[in-house]
Amino acid sequence: MFRSLFFLSSLFLSLSCSGQNTKSGEIKLETITLPENFKISVWADQVPNARSLARSDEGIVFVGNRQGDKVYALQDTDGDGKADKKYVLAEGLRMPNGVAFKDGDLYVAEVSRILRFKDISNSLGNPTYEVVSDQFPDKAHHGWKFIAFGPDGKLYVPVGAPCNICEPEEEIFASITRIDVNDPQSKPEIFAKGVRNTVGFDWHPETGELWFTENNRDMMGDDVPDCELNAAPEKGMHFGYPYWHAGDVKDPEFGNKGKSMGSYTAPKAKLGAHTAPLGMRFYTGQMFPDTYRNSILIAKHGSWNRSKKVGYQLTNITLDTNSGVEKETVFAEGWLNHETQEVWGRPVDVLEMPDGSLLVSDDMANCIYRITYEK
Repeated sequence: MFRSLFFLSSLFLSLSCSGQNTKSGEIKLETITLPENFKISVWADQVPNARSLARSDEGIVFVGNRQGDKVYALQDTDGDGKADKKYVLAEGLRMPNGVAFKDGDLYVAEVSRILRFKDISNSLGNPTYEVVSDQFPDKAHHGWKFIAFGPDGKLYVPVGAPCNICEPEEEIFASITRIDVNDPQSKPEIFAKGVRNTVGFDWHPETGELWFTENNRDMMGDDVPDCELNAAPEKGMHFGYPYWHAGDVKDPEFGNKGKSMGSYTAPKAKLGAHTAPLGMRFYTGQMFPDTYRNSILIAKHGSWNRSKKVGYQLTNITLDTNSGVEKETVFAEGWLNHETQEVWGRPVDVLEMPDGSLLVSDDMANCIYRITYEK
């Protein structure tokens, strides 16, 4: 079924990238700290609830939305490092958080459906979409999705747990699934189990292994359990939820219903309790120093129920030659004032651009930043 969106062509807008006041307050770039010779700027402002990011081969950036109902396309047509065109591709959608691009087509994930906008680069002013799949649960709790295409050509679609902590009745919950978008009969195939809620993943550029962030359960205190960075080199692995968290924390409610700790896959790294790591990407570009090549950049959205806030930053994970985690370091911070506990922005997703610069979405400041490096 196709739905015409020709009426949205009139919603093309020019973008002002001055860093002016947003609904949540002023964009305060002067508070952001980065490693030496890195710079941050506003690539696009006035992008309400900017969430997951994807781009076309030509550099068109697509932006999903969790609290709203729209999907956006942004362009920097004059190459000055700031978006100057914005299109509303669709509206009236249900939590269209996830966006992915492949073979000229844009894919958008709602709570229960995957949509496809064919030949999107040539139809920004008059987009249409078809429903690729409507076989996902309609539960809103952890129902917003990050999506991406794997090396196998399939679209990976997570299905979060429909609760803070529970033993879901349906196997598809708390999982990462994949579908063949070219097969009209394709049903979600469960690739990984025991994943409470992932809103960001990527594949190692050399090994092809899936890596993903995971947000662990709430209501166990300020410091337990840690959120996770995981790797799933093969189908069928179980990462512990709801029985074990962060590899070694037994759940007080459901732990005795599960298997022993060693029966589940432990995380590659613990990312701190309640830090809410969302988007992550392996950096493969040429702009940043060589030390960043094939390392992971993670957006930590920040805590919502901790007595003292944590997160609200970007971190960098470096790996050893065996794909083990060497260390995690802070890459960018300043959205949270630790002394006053005031917050003006929340990083959501990261996206490498063709020139090697890094885009970062912010669903609180309603904008997208651009991070560059110059010697």
